[in-house]
Amino acid sequence: MELAMTMAASSPVSRFVGFGDRTILRYDHDQRRRCSWNGIEKKMNQARITFTRNQASAYPIFLNQHNKDSPRPKNYKEAIKPAREMFAREISPQSKDSEISIAKVLLYIAAEDEAFLAFNRELDAQSFAKGLSDPSETDSEVKESVKDQSDPSETESEELLIDGKSISEWLSELDAISKEVEAELVSRDIGRHSVQVLEAVNTVLFDLRGFKRTSIPLDPKYFYLHSVLNCRCGTAFLFSVIYIEVCQRLGVPIVGSRVGEDFLIWPRTEYPEELFNTTSGQSLFGIVNGRCVDDPRSMASDLTAKSLQDLDIATNRDIIGIALANLIRVHWRLASRSSPGLMLTSPISQLNKIRKYDIPLRPQDLRLAIAAAERLLILEPHNWKLRRDLGMMLYHIKQYGEAIQELSISMAFASDEEEVKVMKLFVEKLHLLRLISTLESPVNGSDRLTVP
Repeated sequence: MELAMTMAASSPVSRFVGFGDRTILRYDHDQRRRCSWNGIEKKMNQARITFTRNQASAYPIFLNQHNKDSPRPKNYKEAIKPAREMFAREISPQSKDSEISIAKVLLYIAAEDEAFLAFNRELDAQSFAKGLSDPSETDSEVKESVKDQSDPSETESEELLIDGKSISEWLSELDAISKEVEAELVSRDIGRHSVQVLEAVNTVLFDLRGFKRTSIPLDPKYFYLHSVLNCRCGTAFLFSVIYIEVCQRLGVPIVGSRVGEDFLIWPRTEYPEELFNTTSGQSLFGIVNGRCVDDPRSMASDLTAKSLQDLDIATNRDIIGIALANLIRVHWRLASRSSPGLMLTSPISQLNKIRKYDIPLRPQDLRLAIAAAERLLILEPHNWKLRRDLGMMLYHIKQYGEAIQELSISMAFASDEEEVKVMKLFVEKLHLLRLISTLESPVNGSDRLTVP
């Protein structure tokens, strides 16, 4: 979906934790210069402390972690646990679908991924500091320098932080947009009919705030709600989510459905033919869904009032599932960037080639893809293909025991007998790899992200 609106220049893209500019460390050696070793040593120690402080300042995922007495997570699983628990609680089977906040759940997803990235970044900072430290200086001095950055005036709260803002602060961004739309309606002295509301939403988002659809499909920051609100650039799907959230605040219920590669939205109405009436050269359906309704390559171009009624309306859980599936896709594509087009299931069909470290993958993106798959399985526990894909990703990071478990469960739910046979042979190979791996490294208790 691409909204056909004249767009103002967007604001500079804000830094997204984990995907910002990389720090370049420069080492210059000039033996012709005379210098004091003590002076160099002092500068290195200062650089070590400054680097550690800067990294730690972006680390806390809770407001109360600014308190220097707050315990620090021991591993990344502990760091992501609060966000994962809040996600699971929000979308639990006991929650009515209509009561689930799509925006809040997407922010929980972002909070978990940011916590994972921040934890590994802090470990990198500690390693860097340790490498620069004076042998006579203890690690406690570095830790104390980090603790000194805490602000005792911070209020204690159990609310998650994402890129320095709480969940409620990010939700307030959506509230602010809806208030701007209200102001736009008042300035025009018009009512709240669906057409006027949607035109006002377009004006606020694309003319006044300068939002635009991204032309960089593989940049992960465009797949996280808070980052889209921040940099005002994102995927068409997340713009649909913003539409739904803003219009919900204005009392105009918006529904949506997946149509081919697009996710289309429209106001809930008993008379769908109204959506296709053309006024000012554009239908109401076109106002919210953009050029895709006129693009012959899009399935949306063939929709009519009658066929629209035959579409399955996406539930809130469905929309969250689409967001997670998009994250799996983008992070897997980034993880396998050195092997373009690599399918997750390729090793299953190449049993004779299976061996450790067969395919070079980017471990951080692979971990993020795994996290998205794990969350999606909370929503769709009986999705055997998803569980198979999770098993394959676990295989790629050499967690053979967990991979065997997921693939075995997948086989129990699978409806394709031929695929079950192939997976069974693959699992037998994994048992062998697991045995070899155990013999080679009998002790493996680290939760640190490692590169194969």
